[in-house]
Amino acid sequence: MKNIIKQKRKELKLSQDELSKLAGVTRQTINAIENDKYDPSLSLAFQLAAILHIRVDELFKFGDERDDQY
Repeated sequence: MKNIIKQKRKELKLSQDELSKLAGVTRQTINAIENDKYDPSLSLAFQLAAILHIRVDELFKFGDERDDQY
């Protein structure tokens, strides 16, 4: 699953540590999600989308759904 968390986080001028604290997870979890090494739970995905002011289906793309921004 691909995502644009890093891009949206930087647009909001948030560090991984700041985002992790807002989401209630570790910085390592944010890093793993950003680097496509871990897929978040559904509740965490919605929480991250809310924090980053974006719809969850815009934040994450599953499988073969490719977009030029990835």
